[in-house]
Amino acid sequence: MINIGVIGAGHFGKEHARVYSALASANLVAICDTDEDTGRSRAESLNVGFERDFRRLIGKVDAVSLAVPTDSHHSVACELIEAGVCVLVEKPIARSLKEADEMIALAGRHGVVLQVGHLERFNPAVIAATKIVTSPAFFEGDRLSVFTPRSLDIDVVMDLMIHDIDVVISLVRQPVAEIRASGVPVITPRIDIANARIEFANGCVANLTASRVSAERIRKLRFFQPNEYVSVDYSAQEAAMVSIERSSSAPLPQFNSRLLSAERHEPLELEIQSFLAAVAGAPVEITGQDGRNALEVALAVTDKINENLRQMHAR
Repeated sequence: MINIGVIGAGHFGKEHARVYSALASANLVAICDTDEDTGRSRAESLNVGFERDFRRLIGKVDAVSLAVPTDSHHSVACELIEAGVCVLVEKPIARSLKEADEMIALAGRHGVVLQVGHLERFNPAVIAATKIVTSPAFFEGDRLSVFTPRSLDIDVVMDLMIHDIDVVISLVRQPVAEIRASGVPVITPRIDIANARIEFANGCVANLTASRVSAERIRKLRFFQPNEYVSVDYSAQEAAMVSIERSSSAPLPQFNSRLLSAERHEPLELEIQSFLAAVAGAPVEITGQDGRNALEVALAVTDKINENLRQMHAR
């Protein structure tokens, strides 16, 4: 039984607490939030303790889910790691590469688990697609949402696109060679819709679009590899593959389509189960370095967009 705390009682923290409270391998000790009304309400609904100061969890828990605003990831995580507490930090890992590096190094020195909450890697459709990936040459991703007043402390690249950036990086496993990007603020002062063209060292290209100001919700990723096309629907948790078969006896290629085996399961529960397993000694599935890799590309995309915006305004 692993003693757990959840820091941050907002949208993500509430869901983390719900999952922990239902798992036999976890003992949810307390929920922590600086907003006492919200935090205490969440805690009482699950019949667990409440703390306003996360430091009061030290000595009471083995591990925490950290679901506070990104600006606080580094400072809160570092205090906990120094105290020997394992941390599952929501994405993005931090605001900057410097902060990410410090978190990773600190976890290494203290022998503490640091896992990053790139949830889509635990989506059954992504897991199914990962098993059949060979040499992907082109990705097309669309992650569109209607506007909601959450995660407005970060732009749409850090909020939404970083999910697809992480998945693509994990499938391509090549250095990034070039990034082109464009985007605009629409409702907030930050970038609300963005498109990025990411080229890897082996020539693979990913064209990713993310929006938090769209009329509908879409979560899809498609990629092409030799003689195969793979489609991933994150929301439906379905993955399909179309393969091309050529024969000397047939004038035209044959197209065979099939659904990949993907048993529906809540990705957050799979993520949390993997974190608990890592705390118990298993390998960390989404490491701090994984989080840093996604952050590095996301920051580069944002920099390109801001550079384009400055040039537009200068004209």
